[in-house]
Amino acid sequence: MRKNLIVLNDSHSIDSSNAMIVNFNQYLSEFPKKGNVTTRLINLCDSTQYLSQGYYCSLLAEARQHQVLPSVSTINDLTCQPEGLVVVIPPNVSRMYAKDKSSDVLVYFGWHNDENINKIAQYVFAQYPAPILKLLLHWQDKKLLATVSLVALADLNAEQHTSLQQRLDNFTNNVWRSNNNRKRFRWDMAILVNHEEETPPSDQKALKHFVKAANKFGINAELVTVDQIGLLNRYDALFIRETTAIRHHTYQLARQAEKEGLVVIDDATSILRCCNKVFLHDAFSYNSVPSPKTQFVSDATVATLEQLEQDFSYPMVLKLPESSFSKGVFKVADRIALEQKLSSILAESAIILVQEYLYTEYDWRIGVLNGRAIYACRYHMARNHWQIYNHGAKRFSSGDFETMATFEVPRQVLETAVKACSFIGNSLYGVDLKQINEKVYVIEVNDNPSIEQGVEDRYLGYELYMQIMQEFANRLEQRGR
Repeated sequence: MRKNLIVLNDSHSIDSSNAMIVNFNQYLSEFPKKGNVTTRLINLCDSTQYLSQGYYCSLLAEARQHQVLPSVSTINDLTCQPEGLVVVIPPNVSRMYAKDKSSDVLVYFGWHNDENINKIAQYVFAQYPAPILKLLLHWQDKKLLATVSLVALADLNAEQHTSLQQRLDNFTNNVWRSNNNRKRFRWDMAILVNHEEETPPSDQKALKHFVKAANKFGINAELVTVDQIGLLNRYDALFIRETTAIRHHTYQLARQAEKEGLVVIDDATSILRCCNKVFLHDAFSYNSVPSPKTQFVSDATVATLEQLEQDFSYPMVLKLPESSFSKGVFKVADRIALEQKLSSILAESAIILVQEYLYTEYDWRIGVLNGRAIYACRYHMARNHWQIYNHGAKRFSSGDFETMATFEVPRQVLETAVKACSFIGNSLYGVDLKQINEKVYVIEVNDNPSIEQGVEDRYLGYELYMQIMQEFANRLEQRGR
């Protein structure tokens, strides 16, 4: 069972039936001891100034391994600029907010009573969780900006204090509630999913296997969407099972979760490196990882076209730097197609990857976790198509597959896959390779690889999910030491 604490400056008051209330001096002197009970702390001391009581309250809480709101990193982020921190609100969050409107609002535990502002409040709170936030909302260059700053409890009037009290009660009763009837798990995990995805990394059956396997290791796992995830520091681990991208909430949540001390797979660095093919193929060259001949192109001039034709034969493969599931990858068969496709892609990206075309009947996919191959598949090309996915097909949009034991895979394929991951990180990756006779080429390394029931788990079955959750449990144990 968790202990909930609320820490106040001496002169302030607040009520709570679901938490112990102490002042800063009491917390300073009475709660330095390590214990078996996990302590969660809401810091309502004034944190608007560097080295204030509020700052030290959160600093001490982190030293004592208490889960604290706000964290020191949040306080630092929101007090480093005198005018506040500017956050760009993404279009899917800001679409309900009136164009050209400006507002000055207070947010209590990520909540605002205006429904058009509440989604914005939740988005900001997910990145910078703090009890009271001030948002200055305004439009600039067709983007909604929020200037975010901390607000002290002493600066609230009577009406605002009542609103804070109501949201505090809601927060401690619902978000930080203790359920004594629930099985006592050692850790809590959020598995991030997106039910609207057409091609999610894991299907519903696989997700259920992950939840069941997590329970075996004392991890209470729950499936959550970005709108449901709320306060990250109520979890111990984050497992991302939504397709990732750099300018996307998956990357932002991974970074925030790491700041909060969560065990994260896949971590933000892995997302950053895997999602950009420019980084991957430059790293392949630097680390002597065999890959198709590749060139970076930044224009579609006649000189560039002629130079490409000297270095490559048709067909050529063009790739957007950021793409997944075979999207943003094109094959061109002649000069006209090359010029047209280069020009259209350069409207989206400053750099394009041009690669030699290597024909194979199938691609290898090797799943690598913490530097060890854990599963192997051969994905065959989609019917009448040159890739394993054909996004333009109504039927047969993907090819057949074969799943096998890793010991049945040629050693060169396994060793190359593991080497390709070694300069990215120690997370969970899916390495795509082509094998032509005795030569092996790495096409790309994917973070957040596909793991679907009946496909990647066909050989290991439930053991595949157990191995991944065992890795989480190991890292959670190490984190606690």
